[in-house]
Amino acid sequence: MKAHDICMGAAAPSITDIADIARRGAKLSLSAEGMRRIRAGRAVVERYVAENRVVYGLNTGLGASVDTALADADMIAFQKRVPHSHSVGVGPVLPREEVRAMMAVRVSGMAAGGTGASEGIVTGIVAALNAGVHPVIPAWGSIGAADLAPLAHMSMGLMGLGLAEYGGSIMPAAEALARAGLEPLDIRIKDGHALIATNSLSTGAACLCLEDADRALSWSLRAIALNFEGFRANLATLDEEGLAARPAMGQQRAGACLRDLLVGSGLWAPGAARRLQDPLSYRCVPQVWGGFMHALDEARQATEIELGSSADNPVVLADTGRIVTTGNFDMTAFVLSWERLGQAIAHCATGTAHRCMKIMSPAVSDLPRFLAARGQNRGGYAELQKTISAMEAEIRHLALPVSLSPIPVSDGIEDQSSMAPRVISKTQDIVRRFHYMIAMELLLSAEAVELRGVTDTLGERILSVQKAIRDRVPALDEDRELGSSVMALVDMILS
Repeated sequence: MKAHDICMGAAAPSITDIADIARRGAKLSLSAEGMRRIRAGRAVVERYVAENRVVYGLNTGLGASVDTALADADMIAFQKRVPHSHSVGVGPVLPREEVRAMMAVRVSGMAAGGTGASEGIVTGIVAALNAGVHPVIPAWGSIGAADLAPLAHMSMGLMGLGLAEYGGSIMPAAEALARAGLEPLDIRIKDGHALIATNSLSTGAACLCLEDADRALSWSLRAIALNFEGFRANLATLDEEGLAARPAMGQQRAGACLRDLLVGSGLWAPGAARRLQDPLSYRCVPQVWGGFMHALDEARQATEIELGSSADNPVVLADTGRIVTTGNFDMTAFVLSWERLGQAIAHCATGTAHRCMKIMSPAVSDLPRFLAARGQNRGGYAELQKTISAMEAEIRHLALPVSLSPIPVSDGIEDQSSMAPRVISKTQDIVRRFHYMIAMELLLSAEAVELRGVTDTLGERILSVQKAIRDRVPALDEDRELGSSVMALVDMILS
């Protein structure tokens, strides 16, 4: 297997596997064990059909129409209608990487064996993904009681209907498949419902968001350590024994990370700190960023559960030969973890904003106002405070919960749902904005270190951060446009 290929089925894919497929073009294949599970699940479905046993979505209608029996002659036609009837998405289209992540996660769920889809459906999604055929999918329309609408639009595109992106161009889906040398999906019994009855968009987008949140955590700790240097913060708050006195979730790990970043720093010398106690945005970093770490761990665990499971309703239990109605598509526990992560990052954003403001304040930092090297006839970084304030306010707004159930649908039968796609989407927006706030703290802290004249006392790791910043952005000797400087550091974070 090539170095970057991903083989699914023998074990659940990792979050990094999904990101590699979605963002870095990794090829996907199915293991022998994955194919065995797919075939075993399909055999159970075919036995139920042969025995004329009633199964939701197989020989009944969907939602409130569960009381409608399907005639044998209508069973395949009904499955072909399912993607049509559920293609109700509207609004902007999903980014290419989210479509790829969603397709990869749907394959993962099918390879877990609980879907009962026909083999050709699974291999068809794999072939389209590897060939770079990406259905055009509107982003809005799922309430998280399975991502029915986005998966229906995915299914339509792979059936050769609607639009798809191929080779960087949008075209009719049938043309995209033909150019890639692929046939449209051949929908058989149960396949239409099997394609849409799970949460592949929410899970796939969550994998990408976790990768971005990991970057945010790593770089925000670097920015904090550099800020500590420029501010001359008191490192007693990182004391290992002090943090162990009240071992709140994550705070000892956050303290250890900062101590590691600051190895060799002159701040450890007696009398290096300017104050006995700093403002809380400095003093409580281990506690606040510990909360971020804990929330990130919880969101990762919730996402890994989804990646390795069959969230279908009904679920095919091939080992015991049963098909069982479930509520496994409900994402309440998952979204509560993700709401927590968004709120944790919002606390970090607030702390970041306060440190940025304070390091620009001569009354608190003992540095030139707005870090203007040439004096107050220059603006320095004054106007950047507005961008910092705007980003922090938007993050706080996005952190408000949206996962409480929307109004009932399907004639009142579907009366609870998690809003999982929107929870992930807004957390992505939080993380994106936080990247900009981290970049601004890096920019300001690098300036503060130089104005303070302590570059020579930096430890090796933080000196490398300082140099990386200066490789991309010069010091602010004279007023200049600052947006491009922030963007350059965001690019550094994302790279």
